[in-house]
Amino acid sequence: MIKEVDFLVIGGGPAGLAASLVAIEFGVHTVILDDGLKLGGQLTKQTHKFFGSQLERAGTRGFVIGEEMVEELEVSNKFEFFSNTTAAGFYPDGIITAVKSENEWLKFKPKATLLATGASERMIAFPGNDLPGVYGAGAVQTLMNLYGVLPGERVLMIGAGNIGLIVSYQLMQAGVRVAAIVEAMDKIGGYWVHASKIARLGVPILTRYTIVEARGADSVDSAIIAKVDENWQIVPGTEVEVNIDTICLAVGLSPTLELLFQAGADMKYVPEFGGNVPLRDEFMRTSIKNAFVAGDAAGIEEASSAMIEGSIAGLAAARHIGADIPDFDDRINKLKGELRILRAGPLPTKLREGLKKVIVKW
Repeated sequence: MIKEVDFLVIGGGPAGLAASLVAIEFGVHTVILDDGLKLGGQLTKQTHKFFGSQLERAGTRGFVIGEEMVEELEVSNKFEFFSNTTAAGFYPDGIITAVKSENEWLKFKPKATLLATGASERMIAFPGNDLPGVYGAGAVQTLMNLYGVLPGERVLMIGAGNIGLIVSYQLMQAGVRVAAIVEAMDKIGGYWVHASKIARLGVPILTRYTIVEARGADSVDSAIIAKVDENWQIVPGTEVEVNIDTICLAVGLSPTLELLFQAGADMKYVPEFGGNVPLRDEFMRTSIKNAFVAGDAAGIEEASSAMIEGSIAGLAAARHIGADIPDFDDRINKLKGELRILRAGPLPTKLREGLKKVIVKW
């Protein structure tokens, strides 16, 4: 049996939650599908306080933001949530299929859909990267911040972007020693406020370094790091062995786009985003007229940006469905202004260049 819904949101992270809150505000029946057991996505494991403005709930810890948004949704009779449910198909006739609890097949026919499917962690190849003790940064956050389990006692962090810096600080807060942070680029990729906290605690941040090998018989007990030149080649004679029991990889994310590819949405390879991303207009609408995208699925950014993109998509989807939004233009312009402020710093330069290539007029 096909379930007809107004607004189907695939992904219950910051973008999906923000879009749903906006949609139900205007009386739109909204359904979220998420493969987790609870809503919040990445917010559930983010213990740091957010930057930004009141609109992005600045000064509040990520997991608290998620809890607040979920509480606001759950009091509405216009909201449904399917947990442990994975969207599996997006077909040309608009039907979206999903699998719940691995044994129940669901079909939806929405008037509008938001793809807020997030991203998956990138991995890098090196000898020993399959040893127990090698984790992605998201897995480390999940272990510590959700389940209270330490991944190890002495960690080597690979990557000095915001995720690498934040997770390093969280590890130290939990009593784990961070031996070093290595970054192949010639500069730190994250905000200096995060890097400064790490440096004050005595953790070396080694730029133009990479991991060469993980060593250990049954699990990680050391790693070899070395300098790289401007062509990303190992500089002979610079290899150093670091005694650690855990390697944490924070080397970036890749948008999760399988459903949009299957649906035939227009994509474009954008080097600044490191791969294919969906083309969309100023309202986050893809080439599929009733399908919108927001958050990391649209391009990797901070959760604050994801929430604003989700709000824009939720407004646009509600209007597409037929909701009466008298102050639509004012609200959209305010959200766009907030996004411009978030993207105005020196770090999002590549992001701004990439966005010029993917924002279109349909």
